[in-house]
Formats: sequence, C-alpha cells, structure tokens
Amino acid sequence: MALAKEMMGCSLIERSSFVSSSKVFLSCSGNASCFRQRQNRFPLVKHVPFTSVHLRKVSPVVAAISEDLIKAVPTKKEKPVEFKVRASVTIKNKNKEDFKETLVKHFDAFADVFGRNVVLELISNEQDPKSNGPKKSSEAVLKDWSKKANVKAERVYYTAEFTVDSEFGNPGAIMVTNKHQQEFFLESITIEGFACGPLHFPCNSWVQSTKNHSANRIFFSNQPYLPSETPNGLRALREKELRALRGNGRGVRKLSDRVYDFDVYNDLGNPDRGIDFIRPTLGGHKIPYPRRCRTGRLPSETDMSAESRIEKPLPMYVPRDEQFEESKRNTFSAGRFRAVLHNLLPQLKANISVHNRDINSFADIDDLYKEGLLLKLGLQQETVKKLPKMVTKLQEFSEGLLKYETPKIVSKDKFAWLRDDEFGRQALGGVNPVNIERLTSFPPVSKLDPEIYGPQESALKEEHIVGQLNGMTVKQALDENKLFIVDYHDVYLPFLDRINALDGRKSYATRTIFFLTPTGTLKPIAIELSLPHTTPQSRAKRVVTPPIDATTNWIWQLAKAHVCSNDAGVHQLVNHWLRTHACMEPFILAAHRQMSAMHPIFKLLDPHMRYTLEINALARQSLINAGGVIEDCFTPGRYCMEISAAAYQSHWRFDQENLPADLIRRGIAVPDPTQPHGLKLLIEDYPYAADGLLIWNALENWVRTYVNHYYPNSSLICSDRELQNWYHESVRVGHADLSNESWWPSLKTPEDLVSILTTLIWLASAQHAALNFGQYPYGGYVPNRPPLMRRLIPDENDPEYINFLADPQKYFLLALPSLLQATKFMAVVDNLSTHSPDEEYLGERQHPSIWSGDAEIIEAFYGFSAEIRRIEKEIEKRNANPGLKNRCGAGVLPYELLVPSSDPGVTCRGVPNSVSI
Repeated sequence: MALAKEMMGCSLIERSSFVSSSKVFLSCSGNASCFRQRQNRFPLVKHVPFTSVHLRKVSPVVAAISEDLIKAVPTKKEKPVEFKVRASVTIKNKNKEDFKETLVKHFDAFADVFGRNVVLELISNEQDPKSNGPKKSSEAVLKDWSKKANVKAERVYYTAEFTVDSEFGNPGAIMVTNKHQQEFFLESITIEGFACGPLHFPCNSWVQSTKNHSANRIFFSNQPYLPSETPNGLRALREKELRALRGNGRGVRKLSDRVYDFDVYNDLGNPDRGIDFIRPTLGGHKIPYPRRCRTGRLPSETDMSAESRIEKPLPMYVPRDEQFEESKRNTFSAGRFRAVLHNLLPQLKANISVHNRDINSFADIDDLYKEGLLLKLGLQQETVKKLPKMVTKLQEFSEGLLKYETPKIVSKDKFAWLRDDEFGRQALGGVNPVNIERLTSFPPVSKLDPEIYGPQESALKEEHIVGQLNGMTVKQALDENKLFIVDYHDVYLPFLDRINALDGRKSYATRTIFFLTPTGTLKPIAIELSLPHTTPQSRAKRVVTPPIDATTNWIWQLAKAHVCSNDAGVHQLVNHWLRTHACMEPFILAAHRQMSAMHPIFKLLDPHMRYTLEINALARQSLINAGGVIEDCFTPGRYCMEISAAAYQSHWRFDQENLPADLIRRGIAVPDPTQPHGLKLLIEDYPYAADGLLIWNALENWVRTYVNHYYPNSSLICSDRELQNWYHESVRVGHADLSNESWWPSLKTPEDLVSILTTLIWLASAQHAALNFGQYPYGGYVPNRPPLMRRLIPDENDPEYINFLADPQKYFLLALPSLLQATKFMAVVDNLSTHSPDEEYLGERQHPSIWSGDAEIIEAFYGFSAEIRRIEKEIEKRNANPGLKNRCGAGVLPYELLVPSSDPGVTCRGVPNSVSI
C-alpha cells in the first residue's frame, strides 16, 4: 500500500522545478479510499505476497507546493486567496513527419507567439454555487511551444501555470483547446501545487484543432468514480463526453472523429467491380453476425444495401484514438511492404514461366528459406531488361527481404510434420488446440438435417479402429476416456458443393479419431472423409486408416493434409477471427459509448481494447474481404465468411467462451474441487489447457479483487447505469441477432461481473495469443498445415489413380497450394505472427503506477504482475520436463504460445493485453 502511494506521486515531481519547499502539506480529499470509506473489502491476489512487488527504489512523495500556498490556506473568516499551480504536460512527437506535417508544425510554432495557443483550463470536482456549473480556473497557455518546435525527442515536456483560489477544491478534469492547425498526441498531464499532492491525468489521446473540431477536449483525472459517486462538478461533463463519443448515428465519419457506433458487415463485397465481388451482408435476420464499427460511408453505386469500399492505401475509419501508434503502424507497414514484394515476384514468375506455377519438389519450399524468391530464378536476363525499372529495382534491393525465416516446425526436425505423433501433438499444443473433443459415443453422428445432407450416420465402424486400441474394445476405450475426435463434418459439409465447384479448390468434411496412448500422446487411428450425398448410390463417405504399405502411406498423408486444411480454415475463420476479433468488437464499442473514462470498469478493460478496432478494420479492408487474402489462400474461397457466420449462429455462446466452460463443453475436463483450478484434465499433458488454466486463474483472481473493491454488494451492480448500459448494448445491439438466447449471463451480482470481465480479458489476451502467434512458426511450412487443397484423394476407379501410383510425391505436392498461393499465405501469417516494439503484455500497462488513483488497486495490480511472472517460470519448467511428451523431446517444440513475455518479431510466444494483430 505504501509503495503504491509512493509510486503514484513520484513520476513527474522528480523532474519538476516547481517543488520549491521541503515542507509537506497533505490531504486525502483526492484519494478513493477516503472518498468511499471502504473497510475490509480487498482480498489479496492468491499465491502472491505483495512484498514481492518492491522491485525498485522509489523516491518518497513530497507535495508540490510553495511557501506562498501554505500561507494562503485561509481560516473560516478569511476571504478566498488566489495562488498558482503548475501543469506538467507530456506530448508525444512523431518520429517521422511528411513535408506537409513539418510545414504546418512550423506555422503553428510561429502562430503560437501571436496567441494561437494550446490552452488549458482546470475544472474542479466541486460545483460553483453561483452558476451551478463546475468551478473553473483561469485559462493557461502551454509555455515555450515555439521554442520547442524543433525538439526531436520522442516526448516533449511543457508547463503551464493556473491561478485558482483557496476555495477551488481539487481539479477532477482539464479542458484542452488546440488553437493550432495540427493535431497533437497528449500523453499525460500532472498538476502540482494542490494540498492533496500531485494529481495525474493519463490522457493518451489525439487533440484535434478547433479548426476541424470546435468542441474542447475534456480529460478526467485518474481517480475512478462510479456514476453515483461522481463529484457534482464533473457530472455534467461526464454525460457530455459520453454523448460526444456516441455521436448521432448519421453522416460519413472523418478520420479525425472519435465516434463509436455499430453497423453490419455490408462492406466486405464490392458489387461495383462485378458479380464475382458480391458478398452477402453479415449481420441481421438472414445471416446473424456480430456488429462492427460504423464508418458511415455512402452505399455502392450498384447496390444500395452495400457500403462503398475504400481500398489500400487509403485508410479505413476507426475512431482516432483507436488507430495504431507510430511504432505499431511502422511495423505493420513494413510487413505489408514485404508482402507486396512476395506477391509481386511470384506473380511475375507465374505469368512468365509456366513451370513455376506449382510446387514441384520439396526443394522448392526449402529454397524459400535459403535463396528466397529471386526474379532471376524464373526469368531470362533479356526478359528482366524489358521489365519496368521499378521491378528491376525491387530485384536489386529486395533479396534479403524475400527470404523467409525457417519456421519452427521444421527448425528442430525437418520431417517432424510427417509423423503421426506430431499430427496428434499439434491438436493439443499447436496453433489450433481448441477443437479436440472427447468422443462419448461411437460412431459419431451428424446434427445436420438428413433430408438435406443425407444420412447422419458415420461411415466409421468398430473394425476401422479396434486394432489400434492397445487391446481394448471400443466400449472400454470410451469408458476410460481414451478416444478423442476433431470433427469438422458439420462445419464443412453444407458448403462442399459450392467449394468444390470453385477453380482449384477441393475439400472434404473430415472427422479424425485419436487414441490417448499410455505415454499421454494422441495417436490418429482413423480419418473419415465426407462429400455431399448426391444420390443413394454415390460414395459420399470414405474411411482412411493408418498405412500398411507404400500406397496406403501416401493416401494417409493426403488424408492428414485434408484434415489440416479443414483445421486451418476453422482455426482462421471461426476460432481466431470470429471468437477473438469479431465477437470482441461489440463489447469495445459499447464500452466507449456507455462507460466514462472515469468508470473503474472502463479503466480495467482499457488495455485489453487497444488497437482491436484498427486491426479489425484492416482485416475488412484486405484480409476477409471479397478477393482478399483469406479467400485467396483458404480452401472455402468466397464462402469463407459464410462459414464463419454459420459457426456464429450454431456454435458460438458467450457463456462457454471462458476456458473452464470450454474445456468442460468439449469433454476434455470434468469439475473437480480437489484440483487447483477446480477442474481435472482428462488429457493431463494438454499444453494449451494446462498453461491456460494458470493464466485464467490469475486473471480471475485479479478481476475478482478489482470488482469486489468497487462493488461490495449486488445493489451497486444493479444501480450502476453506465455498467448496465454497457452490457445491455453489447448484447442487444452488438450481438443483436443472438440477443434473445437464454444462455447470455445475467449481470446482477459482483460474481456475474467477475465472470463476464474475466471472459473478455481472457479472449483478448491469452486466447488470442494461443491462436495467433504460432501461425507462421507452424503454418509457414505449408505442407505441415496447408491452408487449401487442390485435389481430392483418388481411388482405384479414378483416372488420376495411375498418375498417383506413378509419382505419389508429385501428386501430393500438386494437391497443395500453388507457389503463388503458398508464398502469399506465408507473407501474411508472417506479418500476423509478429510482435511490434510497442506491444504491451499481460501484467503490463501504460503508466503502471498512476493509471488508477486508487492506491490499493495499484498495489493489487503489481501483485497480479508478479503472479504472471511466476506463471512464466512455471511454463518454462514444464517445457523442460521430459515426462511431458507433448512439449519436450527430440525435435519436439516447447509450448510457449502462452508464455506471457516476448521480444519483438516472430517469436512463437508472448501474450499481449489485447487483440492487436
């Protein structure tokens, strides 16, 4: 507690010249614990002694006041006396400016001398009895703006002095007016000179010029307030700020706007380009889907229900403060530039040299990591000379960029991906470890309508698997929880006719049966491949079992490749995009619209909402759109997003998105109060689940500590209108198409809130990390998990069977994506798997000692951070345990996707706070 109070007061005072006296005059009027008088309502984070957070020496707090201030404190009979206080303002510079920005910056510096300034005004917590509005200080101008215009530092520090009287009270807000021509990024403000000590205002926002936005900006202090506890002087401003963020739901949004609103996904297609680019609207009665951020763009020319497109390099609208900061944007842009290079050169090769369209040998794949894609490999020198100068320049300067890093899956064992035990291991600790389920009955049965999709019965029979069960009968294996399944039958079958009619796309709806061996690994024992049931005589289902000779070995490898292709599609479209990106967006939009920045729950969620709206907008622009990367690189093609929407309607349930509920739903765990997390894993060596439960438990303890601090009883939950409005709008508007489902959790008690918030933070942080940052390490080697397949498996009656027998390796490679498709996919997942330098990981946050004005909460957060570091050490210990075969062994990759920390780049580890890539 003492440490947190010290840290909250030391940040900007240490470098301020305004501390002119060693005397201390303190008051608790700005402290949350004094304001609320809470007693005995702060349980500690489990397992973590708070003494462990004393990590660095902190200077003692001194109040930033002068001798004049002490003399100015009046007695009851004295008139108010005026005194001065100082603001220390931190503004973040851009590292790189274009010519126009530099020119305007110098003009602003010149104009500042003549009164076109940045003006600040303090607003008191107390109400002015005369005007019934908030008390305001005199206006103050940021000093030395013109002198510091050429400072190249990342952060520039300014000061301003205010005059207030001794009855002003404590400031709870600051009004900022930008009279310059150009926006600036306001990071924080600290006010020194009040008797209560320094007051902090973490801003982290772009302040627009009054030329573009006439309204002044309001920033509140770091002191959290429930709506009912808002000081009288701030009540009207709290409501005003929320009205501004909600907007009026009309008009085209400008890039400088800060308006959060909802819309359906009617911007993925581009009907103006032709019939091939028409896509259905996602969201609404016909095709249920979560809502996305409204841009207000005009409809397309040929379809009034479709929003017009904005293509790269033009930016998509998201509220200004949601856009990437510079270092993040530079990292993403560099990756995009690399992707352009990867796309350009394969296209040239494919167009000029017909023999380079396909992957002809495994050496072609190896060359991507050794030589890269050089123009000279596919072109004659004379042809190169005829190309545009821009292309030849790319050839000269891009050789280093065109080389891929060797993916981790083949870095330790080049042939690991061929092994059945690795195929099973990746179902538990790969990039998509969330689809494995316990098999409760055999054979499995479809839930699809038999009148439309044919018999629900599986083609799997006991004779297919009984020889693979270590002497058990099928019933014994079921009873002893030894059989597991990855079932994509019902996901893909409704779309197969349309998918297989696409040029160069061939797919099955697959089921894979696994046996849990005595060593704790999974052994695939049967794969069912289903096609649409067109006629009673058609062979719609086929079962492939482990090989017994050379021919069945290649058929088995092709069957596993089709399973991996199904898996790659469900991973990307359902588990990654839908469950962590799209389904989070409504909660983020509603949070900004309904909860003030002063609200304690907004402060808790704030780091877990960072960048998500921007990355989702970029995805709509170039990844999940018609003709985008996802359609181009994944088997379902133009039906990708319809598969995502079908999964939302039939499978997604918010109440089962938390880790314990998901594990129980899939039959992987059963409730067991004797276990540390209240669950017993039926596959003990399940890296994703075992590590995930550590993080889930730490998150839940931290959230429970936080919630109980502000909501000691249910009446406070029910009476908190901002909190209730947030949850109501998230469900009724953001997830409107499923809002009437009975499974939505209620929000009536503190424990309800703990469950909802922990689920959201889990999805944004650990769940997304587990599904995202292994994409290149596992998928960068395309044969390991091909995102699309181009050939079905021939049987003895097919004309292609002869070619298959003659050269099975060639047939296998031709079934994989083309060289162009493979390299484009690799470029994208390389980019998506990259951590940026400004990444903020679980247990970290901006302004760690002052993001909240509650000292007890700051101390609890440092306890949570210490617990996250302990978890990291525990995961490292598990990865070195040879008894855990799914994460340790010869050529086996350690499971690091839930290790919280990471360096920048593609590391296959790291848990950022938010869905930021």
